Amino acid sequence: MNAIAIILLVLLIAVFIRARLLSFRAQSPSDYTGTGPAFSLKEHLNGEILSEGLIYGPNGKMSNSFVARMVGEWKGNSGTLSEYFTYSNGKQMTRKWYLTLGTGNTFTATADDIVGEGRGIISGSTVKLTYRIILPEDAGGHTLDVTDWMYLTEHGVIMNRSEMRKFGLKVAELVATMRPAPDVKTTHVPGANGFDATSEGKPLQ
Repeated sequence: MNAIAIILLVLLIAVFIRARLLSFRAQSPSDYTGTGPAFSLKEHLNGEILSEGLIYGPNGKMSNSFVARMVGEWKGNSGTLSEYFTYSNGKQMTRKWYLTLGTGNTFTATADDIVGEGRGIISGSTVKLTYRIILPEDAGGHTLDVTDWMYLTEHGVIMNRSEMRKFGLKVAELVATMRPAPDVKTTHVPGANGFDATSEGKPLQ
C-alpha cells in the first residue's frame, strides 16, 4: 500500500469517525436521560400548535421555509397530529400523524406518506423519531431516511431538527420551532350589545 492510499484510508476513517461520533447522528436518547422539563407527547403535542421552519438543501443553503398550524388530539394512548403547511414557494400541504404510546418511553408513528411505522423514544426533555418518508411527486418522489429530534425548552417551546438522508448521504435538513398557540380571550367592547352605559349624558359630537 503506497503513501497516497494510506492517506486516503486515514481520511476516510476520520470522516467516518466524525460522522458517527461528532455529528447530529452521534447523539442518543441516553444522552438526555434525566434532563428537564420532561417531554410528554400527550401534553406537549396537544391542542393547537404554531410552527415556523427552514429547510436546507445538501449544499447547506436554505432552500425553502414554512409556517404551519398543527392540532394535536388524544384519546387514551392514541393521538393524532394534523399539520397544515404553507411554504415560501406558495405550496400548501396537509398531513396527519397517528401516534401510539408503547411500553416504557417508546411510541410508534404512522402517516400516509410514511413507509411502515416510525419508531420513537422519549428521554428527558427530548423525543427522537426515525422513519422513512416518501416525498411528493413534484419533489422527486424519493424515499428518504429521516431522523427527527425534538427538544422541549423551559417555556414550552419545542425546537425541532431533522436530517433526511438517501443512501446514507444527507440531502436535506429541517430546523423549526413549535409553540402552543396563544389563548384567545374575549374582551367586552362597550356598546357591543347595543347599549353603552358610559354614553349617557354625553353631548352629541
